[in-house]
Amino acid sequence: MRPLSDKIADIVPSATIEISDTAKRMKREGTDVISLSIGEPDFATPAHITAACIDALYRGETHYAPSAGIPELLSAIADKITRENGIPASPDNVIVSCGAKNAIYEAMEAVLNPGDEVILLDPCWVSYQPCVQIAGGTAIHHPLNATTFQIDDTLLERITPDTRMIVVNSPSNPSGAVLDTASMRFVADICTDHDLIAISDEIYEKLVYDVAHLSLAAFDGMQERTVTVNGFSKAYAMTGWRVGYAVAPDAIIRQMVKVQQHTISHPTTFAMWGAVAALEGDQACVEVMRQSFDERRRFILDELSRMGFHVAPADGAFYAFVKVPGDDMDVARDWLHNGLVAVTPGSAFRAPGWLRISYAADRETLREAMVRINTRIAR
Repeated sequence: MRPLSDKIADIVPSATIEISDTAKRMKREGTDVISLSIGEPDFATPAHITAACIDALYRGETHYAPSAGIPELLSAIADKITRENGIPASPDNVIVSCGAKNAIYEAMEAVLNPGDEVILLDPCWVSYQPCVQIAGGTAIHHPLNATTFQIDDTLLERITPDTRMIVVNSPSNPSGAVLDTASMRFVADICTDHDLIAISDEIYEKLVYDVAHLSLAAFDGMQERTVTVNGFSKAYAMTGWRVGYAVAPDAIIRQMVKVQQHTISHPTTFAMWGAVAALEGDQACVEVMRQSFDERRRFILDELSRMGFHVAPADGAFYAFVKVPGDDMDVARDWLHNGLVAVTPGSAFRAPGWLRISYAADRETLREAMVRINTRIAR
């Protein structure tokens, strides 16, 4: 057989595979492992959203839909983005995708040419770099401030004639940090001064605590050069539904639609009707989940502080990003094998020496996990 794709061969498998696979194997074998490694709400999808999907199935919404998404959902997203995020949008500015990850990939395919450089802010989500590589671009990594997890003027050092795009993720996976006005304005200035496109990944937008969420496209000069990515997985506990979206200038959306037409065709038709209900229905369910995450966040931060850990600013999402002594993979292995708690090594996010702890678990589970972790560090 001839050699397979060099492009795909060069993509490094996720650094989380060893820990997650080992934890799953231990659970299958009957070991009482607590997994705090998954980035998924532990709530059920709200009933009115599920009911809307079921109703769509019964009325026959089981056939092909327009590639960009059903008109009802495009309109609902445009209204939401205009009203809540301060980004004037029409349905022509929207594409519905198979999750936010799919929207990020399609945006990169739509914008990048071979060799274009994309700046990624570390620590960063594991899939950004593979998406850049698949699209033919070159990932350029730049560390956020190690104390505040904000952007400073050292970012200017990464700009070259080949720079085409910058990816911003706020609230952040893995750190939980939320970029402030100064950081966002600095990115906006760089993009306008150097004619760059930005992807603003806002999937954790609804899960913020004691701070305000800011949308990059709402800053002066950024509406016409920003792809705002969001979805339903985190805010509405709809991870398995695989419905996300992007809002961008018409020219970019048209390119993304072409990518979608020749890959996935469109997201699942009846799932999109559930997404309409999510946006247009009662939003109290989102606030209930947010408040629950906030209570767990405060508990986790207090416990980790009591144990002497330094934690990144945890102002959003549902992660505590913890600084640990020594090799983070070794610490993660120790906590798993000897403490029976699975967490995600920071090396997966280009942040060696850190661990990501998800608090998307019930209070009793979190309490027991903290006891087990404390046992490991007190030995």
